[in-house]
Amino acid sequence: MINEKTMVADALTGLNGELKMFGDMIPQTENPQLKSVLKQIRNNCELSQEELYEIAREKQYYVPAQKASPQEVAHVKGLFTSKTL
Repeated sequence: MINEKTMVADALTGLNGELKMFGDMIPQTENPQLKSVLKQIRNNCELSQEELYEIAREKQYYVPAQKASPQEVAHVKGLFTSKTL
């Protein structure tokens, strides 16, 4: 029997996969109308993912990783602003 926590995790995994798929498809689409429709679908998918993520956090089905320290943030920023990436 599948419990609620498993169903939420599976749904989040599916939504994350769809978001990746749209991220791959949108830049490869030449048709402006299709691109616009795909972006709208992606935006709706993002809203669903955020809503489900909040539910998972409230029910403690998902515990996010510890926040990065200011030093860690600065280090990563430096990687992206330097020419040695």
